[in-house]
Amino acid sequence: MAKSPEELAKERLARIEAAINLKEPDKVPLWGVGGDIVAAYAGMTQHEFCYDYDKAVKAIEKFMRDFPFDTSMAGLMGLEGRIFCVAFSEFPDISPALSLITGPMHDVLGDKYYRYPGREIDENATPQFIGGTFMEPGEYDRLIEDPVGFVAETILPRACTNLDTPRKAMATWVRLGMECSKFFSAAAEIGRVSAELGYPPFPMGWGYSPLDIIGDFLRGVGTVVLDIYRYPDKVKKATEALTEPIANYALYHKYMGAKYAMIPLHLNEYLSPKLYNEFYWPYLKAVILKLYEEGIKSMVFFEGHHDAHLDTILELPEGWGIAYFEKTDVVKAKKVLQGHTCVMGGIPMGLLVGGTPMKIEEYIKNLLEEVKPGGGFILAPGVGTAPSETPIENIHALIEAVEKYGYY
Repeated sequence: MAKSPEELAKERLARIEAAINLKEPDKVPLWGVGGDIVAAYAGMTQHEFCYDYDKAVKAIEKFMRDFPFDTSMAGLMGLEGRIFCVAFSEFPDISPALSLITGPMHDVLGDKYYRYPGREIDENATPQFIGGTFMEPGEYDRLIEDPVGFVAETILPRACTNLDTPRKAMATWVRLGMECSKFFSAAAEIGRVSAELGYPPFPMGWGYSPLDIIGDFLRGVGTVVLDIYRYPDKVKKATEALTEPIANYALYHKYMGAKYAMIPLHLNEYLSPKLYNEFYWPYLKAVILKLYEEGIKSMVFFEGHHDAHLDTILELPEGWGIAYFEKTDVVKAKKVLQGHTCVMGGIPMGLLVGGTPMKIEEYIKNLLEEVKPGGGFILAPGVGTAPSETPIENIHALIEAVEKYGYY
């Protein structure tokens, strides 16, 4: 007999939580894919998916129904808005709502951080975060002295054309609140649909690495790397100053029911072990530990190749959370972190897009033979956002391969 949605959700959640808790579940959990493929599969443009919530919800429902992963990455499109979370980090009822900036929110803000399809880029292009340089090197002292005030009162009016005067800003914040309301209504509908399809609730909040705030939103990635050499003491002090506001806004998600916090990393791959250990890791670790002390486990997305920094993860408490790897060898990572950290990843996006069903089955079979023993592993694409040209038969092949080889 077919399982009820409640039974299916309970089974999937138990599978995921067992892996997070470093145990062997009944089967290796399979994390889903989302991104451009969701809109393409529903036959709509990326512009429609980003700007029409009703159409987006229907596309997400169709994708979740046809591709039964253990948890779904098919969701409403939004890009990282953590600079806005910092600006409102003294307001727990507002800050979490700005974790993601959607296309309509981008229009309201008139910001220079993002490019959305049908606006700055083609209607079928992937939404892009481009960041920028909105702070001068001589302003590090202002950031150090009052990080929240400096971001809210100086950086955001520079980065957002509709915040550049007080009168425009008042109207913009009201309009943004209206857009947030629409977004959360659509998100609630996705939650309802997910429950009907047997997907478990996975209460996820958001965090960030302090140095990435400077690199992504204030100085630009390339510039902040140079700043490390030019102004090392100021970069350290600024990163330290941002740690508390970031930890605070990440913790606010707890009051909304979050048990986990997603923390994507950006500069980790660009730094040598020496620079990583001096400028990046101590402050990221402080955020993770603060969350852990408050009962929140982190899912840290170690973008790029993180092999050179694997051992630093062992400085965290056993069972602190999930290490999600993009390009790092998960077989090696599993050996290093076995019994200490849940490892997630393992599926190259190039294989999912350019491979064949036969190659995917063979790859999954061989990979699971290596990483399955002992539990503590979640199988996931190296990047959760699949391009629109991803062959549908390859997604089916992935699900079928885990069903064939994933059971303990």
